[in-house]
Amino acid sequence: MDASGTSGLTPSAHTDTFARDHLPPVEQWPALVRDRPELHYAPRVNCGAELLDHTAARFGADRPAFRSGSGEVWSYGELRRRVDSLAHVLTGELGVVPGNRVLLRGPTTPWLAACWLAVMKAGAVAVTVLAQHRPHELATMCEIAEVRHALCDARSLDDLTKAGIAGQSVTTYGGEGPDDLLSRAAAHEEPYEAVDTAADDVALIAFTSGTTGRPKGCMHFHRDVLAIADTFARHVLKPVPEDVFAGSPPLGFTFGLGGLVIFPLRAGASTLLLEQAGPKQLLAAVTEHRVSVVFTAPTAYRTMLDELAEHSEHTEHSAYDISSLRRCVSAGENLPAATWQAWHERTGHRIINGIGATELLHIFISAADEAIRPGTTGRPVPGWHARVVDEAGRTLPDGEPGLLAVRGPVGCRYLADPRQQEYVRHGWNVTGDTYVRDPDGCFRYVARADDMIISAGYNIAGPEVEEALLRHPDVVETAVVGLPDERRGQLVAAYVVLRAGAPRDAGRLQEFVRAELTPYKCPREIVFLDALPRTATGKLQRFRLRAGPVDREQEPAPGTVE
Repeated sequence: MDASGTSGLTPSAHTDTFARDHLPPVEQWPALVRDRPELHYAPRVNCGAELLDHTAARFGADRPAFRSGSGEVWSYGELRRRVDSLAHVLTGELGVVPGNRVLLRGPTTPWLAACWLAVMKAGAVAVTVLAQHRPHELATMCEIAEVRHALCDARSLDDLTKAGIAGQSVTTYGGEGPDDLLSRAAAHEEPYEAVDTAADDVALIAFTSGTTGRPKGCMHFHRDVLAIADTFARHVLKPVPEDVFAGSPPLGFTFGLGGLVIFPLRAGASTLLLEQAGPKQLLAAVTEHRVSVVFTAPTAYRTMLDELAEHSEHTEHSAYDISSLRRCVSAGENLPAATWQAWHERTGHRIINGIGATELLHIFISAADEAIRPGTTGRPVPGWHARVVDEAGRTLPDGEPGLLAVRGPVGCRYLADPRQQEYVRHGWNVTGDTYVRDPDGCFRYVARADDMIISAGYNIAGPEVEEALLRHPDVVETAVVGLPDERRGQLVAAYVVLRAGAPRDAGRLQEFVRAELTPYKCPREIVFLDALPRTATGKLQRFRLRAGPVDREQEPAPGTVE
């Protein structure tokens, strides 16, 4: 085991040194483990060149790389030419220098993925956000990461403009006119030589909300991008060049970035990038494009089961042909054994369950094929180590619940955030999940150890939703918790105290929150109370709220949304 990764960084290629300057002190890093030969990378690596240029050289430039829902197919050679032309615009016209942070915003399309690869080859730092992020969220992330450049799908520009980020240069793509990024890129046909980045130069900053609601920037190196492909993808997923990947998570989530860009490119496979990837669209895409690898959340598998059952019941021949599937991956929330069993019985496929974290970039505990035991997450992915510990960091015996602690080739490095010391303890990444290790070595999920709400695969920080509600002039106080929900795992529930005389209108508050935050964070249930339950000392009793609506006789029926 090589746990010496917390010191001795390679000289950086970044002329803008912000990212490296804001890494946490090395003594606050987790121990990095590189105990497999495939995890020993050269001191200087550019992950964009590795994923694109080197893959094209190994498997052939004519192989399909990116596919769109409209049927367009880009070969590896065509993708490389487009990425190189974008990189030329970034560095030659827009003034992006190695180390600059570049915001990427738009729906999941081949062009968004190409922009990410161009940022990698240019030696800049990608900050990929969701097309649904609202102005307040965008402004906060850009402030934390000091983002001065943005590439934005022309259809997703409005909220970025409303964010009013001082000093930020925004370039749109997919629009009209000579200033559009794609128009400018068309003038550059020459190859682009990737910046000679250090393996431990920061390649991306991925934001996660955490339980306080203030986003945390997770900084990951060029070698980290390759490491997730060389652990989970290589040893558990085992993709082949003939695979066609698709899935629901957007590229603004590291689950989507890995599953839809990094993993297929590392394997010489292709990926279908869908702007709309709900359960029905996924089933249709599998049928039409012969998708073989799917990434989505348990909620989507449950909905797809319902859709398959409905079509089988009402038609002689199902509208969906999923015979091309060979790998189904689930993460983002706990996968119930019943969902796993139902999917296996209907499709014959064994869902590959897994747990990952933005802090660790992707999945670190999982199992595939005969190693799967329904109801458990699996075992540590080769290259990763896990244990269950108490608050003091002591390993607990099998069968006893405790905190999940993990370490491997990737570790938590928050961007200038004091919460680094909460996540990294005694050299281990402590994920905030309560787990049990069974005697056979499988890890079984119990619950979240913090106030994070996980709904339909989305991580939602209750305090962030509370802050949005409190911006409404009629809201005096509020508490947001997750309530059990059979379909979504949890749903976001808000308990609200209003000013005297204000109408108890749940729909009005839900509409307000949707204008403030990404829609999936909006409370699906709002319960109006005269007062929140508190202890004698004034401490909020969240456990009473999680047990279900409190004193419901005080208020009319709650509002819900589907």
